[in-house]
Amino acid sequence: MNPTQLSLGVRLRDDATFANYYPGANAAALGYVERLCLPDAGWTESLIYLWGSEGVGCSHLLQAACLRFDQQGEPAVYLPLSEVAEHGPELLDNLEQYELVCLDELDAVAGRADWEEGLFHLFNRLRDSGRRLLLAASVAPRELPIKLPDLKSRLTLALVFQMHELSDEDKLRALQLRASRRGLHLTDEVGRFILTRGERSMSRLFELLERLDQASLQAQRKLTIPFLKETLGW
Repeated sequence: MNPTQLSLGVRLRDDATFANYYPGANAAALGYVERLCLPDAGWTESLIYLWGSEGVGCSHLLQAACLRFDQQGEPAVYLPLSEVAEHGPELLDNLEQYELVCLDELDAVAGRADWEEGLFHLFNRLRDSGRRLLLAASVAPRELPIKLPDLKSRLTLALVFQMHELSDEDKLRALQLRASRRGLHLTDEVGRFILTRGERSMSRLFELLERLDQASLQAQRKLTIPFLKETLGW
């Protein structure tokens, strides 16, 4: 973990990997973010902006990219701006030392003059040093309340991808992928039972799967509908 993230208490989730991500309709975004992590990615492919509602996987892909860089022995930093904005735009100073900078929840600082100025200069430093920048927000760039014209101009250079919510069938496959990587077998029947009874967001569904994984290990039982009913009180 890099020193900036350590000092701020920001942690990358261990399960936020490319292998753990089921793309559904977001395959193009996944492909470009993975290309961003290649050693020979040029600046034209090194500024990507992902946007979408909570739970569609923006934060997952930003953290996965950081983890990929860590695995390659390259320095990367992940900053969820809603959590660190209170520290001020000085956080952006010297980030060009990292090969990859991931700024999540850009909406949290849009419209704030000091942050917009800091972001504009960071963009320029990253471009001049050949670094890569991965951004995420809940809305498209043109819908961000950016006041600084130069920063708006920089955002137009980004490859922009809208992240879409998974269909029910894709949510089932995503749960099965995550379960299999935990060593669990999740049948279609049990998976669909979870989808009909559980919360709809993928983050909540994955939390539920983690809870079931721990209960399954403790009870030494497979994931069945009776076991789910017993464990979750459904």
